[in-house]
Amino acid sequence: MNDVAPAARADGQAPLAADGKDPKRTSVASHYLRYSTGSLFVLLAGFVSFPILTRLLDNTQYGILGYVDTWIGLAVGIAKLGAQHSIIRYYPHRREPGALASFATNLVAVPALVSLLLWALTAGVLGIISLFDAEPFAPVFWVAMLTVPLGVWQSYTEMVLRAREQSGLTVMLRVIWRWVELGLILSAVVFISHTALAVYGGRVAAAAVMLTAYIALIWRGLPIRRDAFDGAAFRESLRYGFPLLVSELAGVALISIDRVMLKLLTHDYAVVGVYTIGYSLAMTVSVFLHATLYEAFTPVANRIYDTEGAAALRALKDRILLPMVYCSFAIAAGLWIVGADALLALSGPGKAASAPIFVLIGINYALMPLLDIGGYGLLLLKRSGLVLFLTVGAALLNLVLDWILIPRIGVMGAVYATFISYGALGVMFCFTCPRDLLRLPDARATLTALGLALLLIAVAHETALFGIVSHWGRMAVAVLLGLLFFALPALALDPRLRALVPLPPRRSA
Repeated sequence: MNDVAPAARADGQAPLAADGKDPKRTSVASHYLRYSTGSLFVLLAGFVSFPILTRLLDNTQYGILGYVDTWIGLAVGIAKLGAQHSIIRYYPHRREPGALASFATNLVAVPALVSLLLWALTAGVLGIISLFDAEPFAPVFWVAMLTVPLGVWQSYTEMVLRAREQSGLTVMLRVIWRWVELGLILSAVVFISHTALAVYGGRVAAAAVMLTAYIALIWRGLPIRRDAFDGAAFRESLRYGFPLLVSELAGVALISIDRVMLKLLTHDYAVVGVYTIGYSLAMTVSVFLHATLYEAFTPVANRIYDTEGAAALRALKDRILLPMVYCSFAIAAGLWIVGADALLALSGPGKAASAPIFVLIGINYALMPLLDIGGYGLLLLKRSGLVLFLTVGAALLNLVLDWILIPRIGVMGAVYATFISYGALGVMFCFTCPRDLLRLPDARATLTALGLALLLIAVAHETALFGIVSHWGRMAVAVLLGLLFFALPALALDPRLRALVPLPPRRSA
């Protein structure tokens, strides 16, 4: 994590990393190691905050937090203008002199300025509406609104670092941000008020602190120049990013629309809180496995496809998917066995209703990387319109299923709707992926992993985890059983997996 912002070379080629090496040589495995290490520190912050917040905030306050988060997530998605996707896709890996200045000016600085102006205009209009409304917006809304421009600039900055493949610096700043945010949120909730408003106050303070650091460390080093402005380049960025902007909004809806529908159909923030608590913990699985892998994979996949072609990309997918299929099924089995114990151990018995939500949504996020990585290809061909169509379709499917299932089976209807919608989206990404780019786990690895997962679940059920009552004790036993009945048999049955395990060098006689 020692990366520093690279300076452009005099010859106009890719910037050098701190050690003088071309960052392009960094492998997906190295990036993933950095991102996953950072994710561990981020998750550790979550494991510190989750037990405290679930005990200090009641289900109603958690419901307000989840409900406002949904609308703020949509607002941030709109305010980013899709530029974050263009930053990744159009980063000049092979560039002529001046290309970096054009990139920094037209794909980073101009969208950031336009976004800020649109946010200020929107906030002003909403302020005027609130003045004449019989029920003006609550204070939590206005504090949450402040996070929108901060979130946009944070996203642009991370995308620049990811495009440069500076995963070390990205991770270091992300971890610092999360722990600064943790300290400020807990201070606000513990010492000021046990409310969603206090949570957002802490978030705004942390974002302001870190944005100052981002400006000093990264933005000051970008070659942003007024004479580099090119309206055509900016419009091209919007043409590529706009469908992905709408797609991202559909993705946010896919994640969060359940909370809006639960509020609409039940009129109870407490029910929204039950769902939000389970979903929030399930997001730790996404952060560590799904999101972390995806952000390590995409910039390398873009570069390899641009410079080496489809065959090299398929080979990259093969190297990733072999260990991933075993990891995904192992985590899914572990969640099935002791997922409820994990939630109860962290949040206390008062949040037991959220346990099944965590289990099923967590399993969803454990399995999705197999389809996401295998079916990644549409964006490489810049077919962002089709990605938009598929994501909107999945969000609409989720919405319809919510409307049907929530009135019949309550909060679990939202869970089943999410599970089905995500599965349908992943399958469609694979179905529409160009054949020369599609790569799924081979049948042998998939069947082996599935069989071992079912074996592990059966052993845990038959032994009843040896009658242990303690949640932490049950999780410890589950880990041991996982080693004995999943990890070791997988290594024994699949020599390709064994080849990936680093062995200590043999000593010479």
